[in-house]
Amino acid sequence: MSTLDGTSVIFDLDGTLVDSEPNYFEAARRTLAGQGVGDFTWADHETYVGISTRETVALWKERYGLTAPLEALLAETNRSYLELARASTRVYPEMRAFVHLLAAAGVPMAVASGSSREAIEAILSGTGLASRLTTVVSADEVAHGKPAPDVFLEAARRLGADPADCVVLEDAVPGAAAAHAAGMRCLAVPYLPAQADDPAFSRAELLVRGGQDEFTARAAYDWLAGGAPPP
Repeated sequence: MSTLDGTSVIFDLDGTLVDSEPNYFEAARRTLAGQGVGDFTWADHETYVGISTRETVALWKERYGLTAPLEALLAETNRSYLELARASTRVYPEMRAFVHLLAAAGVPMAVASGSSREAIEAILSGTGLASRLTTVVSADEVAHGKPAPDVFLEAARRLGADPADCVVLEDAVPGAAAAHAAGMRCLAVPYLPAQADDPAFSRAELLVRGGQDEFTARAAYDWLAGGAPPP
């Protein structure tokens, strides 16, 4: 039984629970290089942080004038990403600790991500989080990806939770906007701390401005339990 008054917690995956963006960058670089785009940089990749892989690929097609079918590009990117993710994906230690604290308190949890379901399940299995996070929603399973609220609302539905009782952990602007649109509280831990002043983050109920370097499991748990927010 939860000690947190019926609160449910929904985690974004990439950049929130795990540091998967380097793998996504390398998968993107490989796919685009195969299409003759050889100058894709990390700064370019940062503009796509927080949106689904499908939407990212659609934006590549427009930006770079790619003629290959979207489904073929998506499949190639997902293949490369899964290869990289299975080889090495780092869980943020304080996020792992937070998951364990919530599990010990009986708090219902879910993962709601823009990644494919196959990618989500591969990462959760490979990092040992699968046993704790059994409710999973991919943006591929809903009508619209972030910043639309669909993926979070579906996660709440599967948990049997009222959206107003849900807290979303997010690292990216589109995800924070989606949490707000879903009527859920947001604990924002920006992957790019330089974006902390974005209006979407300013609406978060708790903003850890320094990102993962400043996030601690105990402070987040105490905030959820009704204590004072961390400094």
